[in-house]
Amino acid sequence: MATTGHTVKAFDEELDQLRATICEMGGLAEAAIRDSMQALARRDAELARAVVERDRRIDALEAEVERNAVQIIALRAPMADDLRDVVAALKIAGVVERIGDYAKNIAKRVHSIEDSKIRPISLLPEMARIAGEMVQNVLDAFAARDAQKAAQVCERDAAVDDFYNAIFRALLTHMMENPHNITPATHLLFVAKNLERIGDHATNVAEMVYFAATGEHLSDRPKGADATDIAAGDIEPQGS
Repeated sequence: MATTGHTVKAFDEELDQLRATICEMGGLAEAAIRDSMQALARRDAELARAVVERDRRIDALEAEVERNAVQIIALRAPMADDLRDVVAALKIAGVVERIGDYAKNIAKRVHSIEDSKIRPISLLPEMARIAGEMVQNVLDAFAARDAQKAAQVCERDAAVDDFYNAIFRALLTHMMENPHNITPATHLLFVAKNLERIGDHATNVAEMVYFAATGEHLSDRPKGADATDIAAGDIEPQGS
């Protein structure tokens, strides 16, 4: 019995360490979203470069989670709820790494529009705020295994989609008014699309958290209007 108790305690400690590492990744991803948007608003090339450089730490933490998760599965052979927790942690780490990539991509756009007369429209900062809060809240739900809080994150995804559609229409107007606006407006559209993808990924994490905590899948979540998706395309991160 003592051996069994020790094994259970060791497994719990290892799982807690996985969660802590993922939460560290999430904190870095949240900071990357915030700093990339500040760099864009201020045309701060130095801050943008710092965001890109710090992404390496997120990548390293993802690799650490992957190694530790595989080791736990190999050595502990977890079953049922325990296995769901480990697999969820492994998947979530990959999604958080992608969120970091999207923030990095926003930072990479700063130099392309730093001399443009088009300022990031007022909806972009609010869209970024909501997407960042979704990331923060879903990682809090993951750390606490809070299925209800995870479900609430999913409910906010439609708002991010609606912001994207409004931004798309506003930037299209800029392009139509002056052909010189086409290039900077296109870069800003890519920024908006990256933020929309961050919201999507936060929602994906929420669904994983919900399943890990309950063993059940969330019903299909509502989405905002997607009339602009064909025009804008599916923008993926440029590299890792």
